[in-house]
Amino acid sequence: MICEVVYLVKAVKSFRGGIKPRHHKETAGLDTVRVPLPSKVLIPMLQHIGAPCTPMVKKGDRVLVGQKIGDSDKPVSAPVHSSVSGTVTDVRPFLYSSGVEVMAVEIKPDGLQEVHESVAPPVCSNRESMLRAVRESGIVGLGGAGFPTSIKLSPPPGKTVDILVVNGAECEPYITSDFREMMENPEGIIQGIRKVMEITGIPKAYIGIESNKQDAIDRISMYLKDANDIEIVSLPVRYPQGGEKQLIYAVTGRKVPAGKLPADAGVLVQNVTTVSFIAEYFKTGMPLIKKKITVDGGAVAKPMNVEALIGTPIREVFDFCGGFIDEPRKIIMGGPMMGVAQYSLENPVLKQTNALLAFNENEAEEPKESVCIRCGKCVAACPMNLLPLYINSNVVRGNFEETLKYHVNDCIECGCCSYVCPASRHLVQSMRIAKAELRKMAAKKQGGKN
Repeated sequence: MICEVVYLVKAVKSFRGGIKPRHHKETAGLDTVRVPLPSKVLIPMLQHIGAPCTPMVKKGDRVLVGQKIGDSDKPVSAPVHSSVSGTVTDVRPFLYSSGVEVMAVEIKPDGLQEVHESVAPPVCSNRESMLRAVRESGIVGLGGAGFPTSIKLSPPPGKTVDILVVNGAECEPYITSDFREMMENPEGIIQGIRKVMEITGIPKAYIGIESNKQDAIDRISMYLKDANDIEIVSLPVRYPQGGEKQLIYAVTGRKVPAGKLPADAGVLVQNVTTVSFIAEYFKTGMPLIKKKITVDGGAVAKPMNVEALIGTPIREVFDFCGGFIDEPRKIIMGGPMMGVAQYSLENPVLKQTNALLAFNENEAEEPKESVCIRCGKCVAACPMNLLPLYINSNVVRGNFEETLKYHVNDCIECGCCSYVCPASRHLVQSMRIAKAELRKMAAKKQGGKN
């Protein structure tokens, strides 16, 4: 019997801006299916925000499942592990679609899937040891951002965090992998939330789920019958509801100041799949080696939700889904709003991969860019209260430093501005270009000082 759902109606706020794109959640009712062992895996040493890892293995080495194969001594980083047992066939540079080049370890599986001796439930006696265990697991934000979770669970000194917000919004079109996690592993999600609360000492948690996922709300509510420290918040359907600042405001009414972090508002945000993994890791000790992924798009023969080993070539994931019925015009890792177009089907599944979309020619048709008509639709849609048209015009003219006056670094690159622009201006691309150029300028100035 399904218990009555608890709603935190009084706390739900409406964030500024946003859009309501078509959902395209056709895979929501499809159970997750495991992709077979791939022919090879390619595991990049940077699958997180922060410093890249250094490879700990060399060509010819035999590695086992769960074995650490890369790590860094930098404060913001997360180790990477082998998802297969087999032989290291290469350690070479890998070029991300963003243009960033990192080292990667290529492994040919032996089919045995032998587990490394280090894989065992962590033994923890205090908060510090639990945080070390979280770091050793390799877990990062699985909603797509990839920020090392152990860092997020350690708020800066002087910051009091008293609310945990668990992100189950999954507001991007097409993606249903988080929904499937909520349907298939609700108990693990609750256990993970309680483990995070234990590590951080946070007394109250809210799970934010958009109202179009009533099945997930009902499913998770079954495990909260006697709980008073964890509540479900039914959110209005609106993109980008899952953005940290937007979600925090919607659930708690608190605002994260410009340029600040959620901890400055006394909040910690974690994705539902992230907390679910944390619960599993403390039971088994198996680090992050696999990922739940939605595979969809008009070019895909059999759209479905799959579980693939990290490092699996995306070609083999699509092949498992029946291959392509049309020649894909564009392959996107992630959702259509914030995902990144891929240049090769040999690119691997990453920790942050929550969707693989293959669009046909009609779906991927790019409208011709025209002159800005100053309609202001981009301003109205921006959830960060920015002026995208002015940032775009300054980028076009090469006035990158001028974009700082318009707070370009506050842009979350959600794509709302591009979605509503009648002139099809490349607004999000402008934001990314501006940020990249500003980083180059900052690095150059810093180098000059040294």
